[in-house]
Amino acid sequence: MISRYALPEMERIWAEENRFEKMLEVEITVCQVRADLGEIPKGVVLEIKKTAKIDVKRIREIEDKTHHDVIAFLSSITEKVGHDNARYIHQGLTSSDVLDTALALQMKESAEKICLDLKKLAVVLKKKALEYKMVPMVGRTHGVHAEPITFGLKLALWYEEILRNLERVNRAKKVIAVGKISGAVGTYAHISPRWEELVCKKLGLKIEPVSNQIIQRDRHAEFMAAIAITACSLEKFAGEIRSLQRTEILELEEPFMPGQKGSSAMPHKRNPVKCEQICGLARVIRGNLHASLENIALWNERDISHSSAERIIFPDSCILIDYLLQKFTWIMEGILVYPRNMLKNINLTGGLIFSQRVFLALVDKGLSRERAYELIQKNAMHAWKKKGEFKSLILKDRNIKKHLNKDEIKECFNIQWFLRNVDKIFKRIN
Repeated sequence: MISRYALPEMERIWAEENRFEKMLEVEITVCQVRADLGEIPKGVVLEIKKTAKIDVKRIREIEDKTHHDVIAFLSSITEKVGHDNARYIHQGLTSSDVLDTALALQMKESAEKICLDLKKLAVVLKKKALEYKMVPMVGRTHGVHAEPITFGLKLALWYEEILRNLERVNRAKKVIAVGKISGAVGTYAHISPRWEELVCKKLGLKIEPVSNQIIQRDRHAEFMAAIAITACSLEKFAGEIRSLQRTEILELEEPFMPGQKGSSAMPHKRNPVKCEQICGLARVIRGNLHASLENIALWNERDISHSSAERIIFPDSCILIDYLLQKFTWIMEGILVYPRNMLKNINLTGGLIFSQRVFLALVDKGLSRERAYELIQKNAMHAWKKKGEFKSLILKDRNIKKHLNKDEIKECFNIQWFLRNVDKIFKRIN
């Protein structure tokens, strides 16, 4: 199943033709190893390499009769190479030897593409973080104004999270890059363990130390989890842009291209549709992870309840994360940033976001935390209800003026004090 969101390279990896090409690569590599070991004529392998071709249409025709994709694949190859040479193909193997090893090649290739996407996004995020390192904005907790931060700090946090996702996908690539050539239930009854060692080495895979008829699906679930966590990160970032693009906030805006229309009814609309798309498709990937987790618990030495689900969840998840990463990179490259609105929103509450510093300044003067909190909260609640200027209320409060002079109070509202460690934080990022 190929998603409509497929981009050329990832579409090629998961195309049916490439799947069969990978299966043929496994079969030919087994033959090559056997020839190297002197078990079959080397000339046969040369003939197989020359004549074996993938014909997806023909494979489908045969599968319509056999209802078995690997048999259809092998029958199609037999038609190409001839029965005399074909008898050396798949000798002693079981379907999953070929299917799972070929799948490992596809997933490894996909992981490499995803890692490349993550690296490109990391470059953009780091560049933007440095550009906006000292641009102040209000930090929000529970959706409510908290204390000042900078937009650069927000992007630096995203950058570090993307690096962790890169690390996760790299780890998962190593976990999934294993092959299995061990026969029907993993006992090497009709083949040699040496085949597996040499085949996997030639294919750039590690061997599965112990297998039954399949490579165990906890490996695949780990790969899917790495993809799903990456999608969750993208949803978090895109959701933040959506939140900050709201009309009454308007600190950020995703790119709005010439000729783009926001609404069929309202010509003024500039909606965060790409960020919303990212949030929606991340849900699909998370759902696919659930199916992958369910695939771990198969019956006995194997069943094929996992197979049908995997033909959907692996291609679609890899294709979707590739699309989402590239789409979010595009968003971040062209993101519209409005520092004036950030400053306006900092001042929206009349200085309420500086309440903690005034509170702690009173504590430093010897007041108990309880008494200091009471004095500050009383003025803060008055500012909320009456829409008053918090700073002005503090300057007029006699109980506070007993402990803090005018200059000391004003210094509590100095935004640069809150940002004095930004450079130190930035020195930590790679």
